[in-house]
Amino acid sequence: MRRPLLAISIVSIVALVASCDEPALQVPSDAGSPVFGLTADQSARVLAKVGDRVITLGDFGRTLERMDQFDRLRYQTKERRRELLSEIIDAELLALEARRRGLEKDSAVEDAIRQILREAMIAQARRGLPAPADIPASEVRAYYEANADKFIEPERRRVAAIVVGDKALGEKVLKEAQKAGSNSAWGELFLKHSLTAPKDKSAAPPLDLAGELGIVGPPGDQRGAHPRVPEPVREAAFRIGSVGAVGEQLVEADGRFFVVRLSGLTGGHRRELAEAERSIRVALLQQKMQDQERALEDELRKKFPVEINEAALSSVKLPEQLVQPGSAAQPDPAKPRTPQPEQAGDAAAPSSNAGK
Repeated sequence: MRRPLLAISIVSIVALVASCDEPALQVPSDAGSPVFGLTADQSARVLAKVGDRVITLGDFGRTLERMDQFDRLRYQTKERRRELLSEIIDAELLALEARRRGLEKDSAVEDAIRQILREAMIAQARRGLPAPADIPASEVRAYYEANADKFIEPERRRVAAIVVGDKALGEKVLKEAQKAGSNSAWGELFLKHSLTAPKDKSAAPPLDLAGELGIVGPPGDQRGAHPRVPEPVREAAFRIGSVGAVGEQLVEADGRFFVVRLSGLTGGHRRELAEAERSIRVALLQQKMQDQERALEDELRKKFPVEINEAALSSVKLPEQLVQPGSAAQPDPAKPRTPQPEQAGDAAAPSSNAGK
């Protein structure tokens, strides 16, 4: 029977000490918090010295602990454990030389260190948070009832189109498509006329999928937009009465003309609590994490005085290439993202024969 990974890792770490050619040195028991179930004395045992810096069994264990569980499996042999220790030593050598050269005072290095310390503080603050499964059911239900509109899934429609560059041709194809009574007839028209049809007919999609553009929600629903479906085409799709039907009018968009067909439909519905529970628990945990982070920041602002030079801030000028008109606004990294429950309906593909 295979031993648990944790037990294997502890045996591997302790075995490294036994495999060293010299007796292990001893250092005070404050050499770091125990890891992988090692005692304080075991964690404090010295594996190597690099200059004045000692590398302990605890250091070695923490390196393993930070790894993916499958990566740890690589270090079960004496040779592999020595390789890992050699890599740790190399890292220490580079760090010592970097300090000797004063690189820790480089602004980029200082920024990286601040970011690492920030993440360590936040990780420490989050240790007391519950797992999603441990959030009380009453809290989950309260969120569900207070955010009822987030769990209403609007109707979704799958859109296909024959795209042409000439209006007269588009009107002709529109009349033919409206008379076509089958998927195959639509597919043949697509292959014959559409600018989006593959030149190599052997690479053509099945006729019932010809001209597929994507799934969209009602006009005005931001979640229901699709990059391949222009807004006028989306609006036309929601004016079509039944699956398999073609729109009454030719649609002009992006300098081209679209014969629009409704190829699938999924009706709107309200997600029940049982269906939404998992995503609500994740959203609640994200909210708790954000609240805890804000509380920590507020506490630190009280502990350490903060002064802002508003005059200097207002005088900052950004390079022109960063503020070009019409460029997409970049998200503010300091502004926490409002947690939202997963929108399971967004990924659901409508049935090609639904609504018939």
